[in-house]
Amino acid sequence: MAFAFLSDEWWEAAEALREEYRDKLPDPPVEMRMNQVVTDMPFGPDPLEMHTITSPEDTSYDRGLLDDAELTITTDYDTAKTMLVEQDPQALMQAFMSGKIRVEGDMSKLVAAQAVQPTDEAIELAGKLKDITE
Repeated sequence: MAFAFLSDEWWEAAEALREEYRDKLPDPPVEMRMNQVVTDMPFGPDPLEMHTITSPEDTSYDRGLLDDAELTITTDYDTAKTMLVEQDPQALMQAFMSGKIRVEGDMSKLVAAQAVQPTDEAIELAGKLKDITE
């Protein structure tokens, strides 16, 4: 079953996948506290505010902003979907170059995280995330 990206149902399904893969993925390569602001939401609050925390122990995602984030990414809904679900490097580079992805703060953390080759399990998880996303 597929759900609208970032809908309540999508968050629940994505969290279930994260739990399923919690012990299958390697430790995150970079410790990071990142806020994400998604504009032009087709439903719900606009903008949608969320965050990601990566540490050697775990990676967590949730709604709401962190007070002590090291960086903030702001983008529109469609670009956020490309970034988080489709993970198309060429589309992301084009979106960044055209200003659709704005980064404030320590961009080196983001670059370091993106430089790591995904494991087979991470690729499998990304595929399942696509499957649950409309």
